[in-house]
Amino acid sequence: MAPTHAVKSDAVPLARTLHETGELADRIEALRELQKECRLCPRNCRARRFEGKTGVCNATAQPVVSSAFAHFGEEPELVGRGGSGTIFLSHCNLRCLFCQNYEISHLGEGRPVTAEQIARMMISLQELGCHNINFVTPTHFVPQLVEAIAVALDHGLAVPIVYNCGGYESLEVLKLLDGIIDIYMPDFKFASEDTAKRYAGVKDYFEVAKAAIREMHRQVGDLQVDTKGLARRGLLIRHLVMPGLVDESKRILDFIAHEISKDTYVNIMEQYRPCYRATEFPELRRRITYDEWWAVKEYGRRLGLHRGF
Repeated sequence: MAPTHAVKSDAVPLARTLHETGELADRIEALRELQKECRLCPRNCRARRFEGKTGVCNATAQPVVSSAFAHFGEEPELVGRGGSGTIFLSHCNLRCLFCQNYEISHLGEGRPVTAEQIARMMISLQELGCHNINFVTPTHFVPQLVEAIAVALDHGLAVPIVYNCGGYESLEVLKLLDGIIDIYMPDFKFASEDTAKRYAGVKDYFEVAKAAIREMHRQVGDLQVDTKGLARRGLLIRHLVMPGLVDESKRILDFIAHEISKDTYVNIMEQYRPCYRATEFPELRRRITYDEWWAVKEYGRRLGLHRGF
């Protein structure tokens, strides 16, 4: 029996249509304009990144890639048998003090690359049998990544594009990505100004993330899979349950169930562990308990959420 929300397995990347009409080139130019005095994320730090200046994310306009490989630890709908073609971008527009990938996001480990080199990575991952191209923390390098998509399309790219981000996204940028991104996969981290400011340095996270996720859902809808159970298009939300923040988790699930869709794919994650600077905060020095994770999961079920648990 075909999975619910199935689509045809021969779906091509959404970006192909814009590329064939020439509009993709216009989108790249519009995104590059936003990067000149950087407004790619809601921080609007205005860093002149093409002049070598760094923004709050600590990145210039030169993309930096930490790794590119077939990832088998992502959601089953992304992994399938061939893996998710994951490209980890270095730096990040959030400053989460508990980040498990802090060597990449905070310290910037990786190597500078061009859009053409990223395109070659994409095609190589497709040739390895990966079912999608999964850009991790893409926000601050969006113009170069869309340029890479255009190059890769000319070389036969035929798998979905995944935008795997922290949820702190600019609506202006997301609208320029309409018709380019097949699968949005945002984290949905915090539900209060105090928590977001304390742990990530942005007190407006909840309101920004809500608006961003509404726009993502408007563009691609609920997650759709093909007859093999592989994700082809749609929204997939990740939420990491954190110590002592069950009530915030519930507020996030309330928003998803009531204002997005009860068919939203939500991965309620239990793998929090104290990393990077988390030990500076007594409340973050422990893993979550089973009861905390179970309380969040069961609350989602009571709300009618049923996909991705």
